Amino acid sequence: MGAVAAMHDQTLAAPAAAATPTERLRVENVCLRYQSPGGKTFAALENVSLSVPDQQFAVLVGPSGCGKSSLLYLTAGLAEPTSGAIYVGGKRVEGPGADRGMVFQGYTLFPWLNVRENIEFGLKRKGMPKGERQEIVDFYLAEVGLAPFAGHYPKQLSGGMMQRVAIARALANDPQILLMDEPFGALDSQTRMQMQKLLLRVWEHSKKTVVFVTHDIDEAILLGDRIYVMGARPGHIKRELDVPIPRPRELDMVMDRAFIEMKREILGLLHDDLEEMH
Repeated sequence: MGAVAAMHDQTLAAPAAAATPTERLRVENVCLRYQSPGGKTFAALENVSLSVPDQQFAVLVGPSGCGKSSLLYLTAGLAEPTSGAIYVGGKRVEGPGADRGMVFQGYTLFPWLNVRENIEFGLKRKGMPKGERQEIVDFYLAEVGLAPFAGHYPKQLSGGMMQRVAIARALANDPQILLMDEPFGALDSQTRMQMQKLLLRVWEHSKKTVVFVTHDIDEAILLGDRIYVMGARPGHIKRELDVPIPRPRELDMVMDRAFIEMKREILGLLHDDLEEMH
């Protein structure tokens, strides 16, 4: 059995246990504080707790500076919380690890590697045999629609294409959880919609646990199963909202009544937070 086929067998077997989903991410009373040059302590996050089940698409929204990206970086192991703990797959996060894949807003591809080599990079570091690497890379090149561009270098790609490569590279490593920090934030509106549609399709196939940061409320509702609305000063979870819209989803669902009602609720929460800040 090929590597990709084995991965899909695991994914297809998972729904049998859907009644009691496995907890993939747990954040327990996480606080993050900085000390300013003047010696004052600044609280970026305060007592943040949340739980994300396996195969759930979780989205963090909130005002600028509320700590959304900080929480993602802590989960990735790129920084340490001042107090509290984060667990992925039951294992405490104590630094970066292959169990977490990260897609940033900026384009983070290796410019000296072509598309295929960028996607293959993590697999090669693991020491995976060439045949298995090729099968996995071929699969994800097809998934993100970049098979004809496998030999191209990042400078020859558009922004949207580079983010497709970044998503494929993260998924190819088969992480337990995919962390996405406003990955479409630098794209024009048309390309952003194309990428949202692509991510919806790819997620339906992989059912990978995702934690996605965005400022865009439409994007949050379109993509997410559960939305965590964060409040600012210091950052905290203000409300958890389950998205009551069935999958599969299409971009034109933004006109549906349930979508508009949920958007109004989130806007109200964010507006209240802005009033408190002033």
